This record gives sequence, C-alpha cells and structure tokens, in this order.
Amino acid sequence: MFAIYNSGSVGFRSTADNLYELKNTDTPGEVRLKPDDDTLFQEYMDSKNKKNSQENPNLQAINNYKKMANIDTNEPVYHVKDIMTENCIYIKNKATLDEAYKVLKENKVSQIPVVNDEKKIYGLINKKIILNEIMQEPDEARIILQKRIIDIQNDELIATDPISDIRRVSKVMIDFKLDAIPVVNEDDVLVGIVSKTDIIKAVSNIPSLQLWG
Repeated sequence: MFAIYNSGSVGFRSTADNLYELKNTDTPGEVRLKPDDDTLFQEYMDSKNKKNSQENPNLQAINNYKKMANIDTNEPVYHVKDIMTENCIYIKNKATLDEAYKVLKENKVSQIPVVNDEKKIYGLINKKIILNEIMQEPDEARIILQKRIIDIQNDELIATDPISDIRRVSKVMIDFKLDAIPVVNEDDVLVGIVSKTDIIKAVSNIPSLQLWG
C-alpha cells in the first residue's frame, strides 16, 4: 500500500495501481503481482489479532497473497521491512533549513524524512529544496536559512508501509523518479526508509529475490 502526504496530511492511501491513476503516470509493465497491496496489509493486521491461530499469522497472510498472485508458494515474497533502513536519520519539521543542511552534510545523505513531534511523517528535505529557497532571495541567504521547514512550501510525499512487496515499491520508485521512499506504519509514524542503495544491496545479497519475475 502507498500513501501521499501533503505537509503531514494524508491525501491518498491505496494501491500502486490507483497511485498511477491519481498521478496520471503510465502504469508499469505486466508483472505477476496482481492483488492489491492493501489486501495483504489488511489480512496481516487482522491475523495479528488471532490468538489461537495454528499457523504463523504473518506466514498465513503471505501465502494467501501468493495464491492470489499465482506465485509458487515455495518462492519467497520479500517485503519492505526485510530491506529497509530502520532507525533512519530524520529531522523535526520545526527545525531550521540551516539545521537540516547540517544534518544532510554531516551524515552524507541526499535527503532525510521530516516528521512532527509525534514522529508522524511530514515530508522530505534535501539540499535542492534548501537551495531553491535561498535562490528566491539570494541576498538574504542567512535569513532564509533560519526559516523552519514547516514554514516553507513542501511537495507531496509518497510513502509506503512495511509489508509492501519490494517489487511494487521498486517500480514506483523508478517510475516516479524517487531516490528513496519513507516507510510508515498504520498510524503514519516513520519506521524506516528504503533507498535505491537498499534495493541494490538486497538484489545482490538475496539470491532468490527477482524484482521482475
């Protein structure tokens, strides 16, 4: 499942197919994963509450998903939670652009998630956003850098949940030209991030992982 956030507010929460329709972007090529991402998500959340299930609830939900997608039940399905970077670097939306720039520079990363005081996802900040703000009034750079992230215009943000299939997420990242995608739980709280680097490492280290089967 995917969600679109605008300054912390959820404007969309649905499947990858609906995401493409909303953004008027061509859908990806034919793949074997047919079911809606939220089908697995809902089954997983429901099964977690079944105390007397004889089968591991997570495994049961995954197998149901495979059957719907006509996938061999012996072929593993890898999810975002299997490759995402947990405890990722983030910054509060009340931080200044100067503080955000220092975090980006010190950690040698291209972008970081922005959250509110409850660690709910708010947006993303990168050097390009900061530079664009400065270029509006280049003679007032020092003043601009003291602006808070919450006070500048934030672009819409696409996020995913921990049990989205890696193949779906990979296609969304490529088609929407995303270098990274935040991972949030059902309460919109940031729990990790998936970058292109994470996906490349996963493909290299997980022999059975094929992004496009």
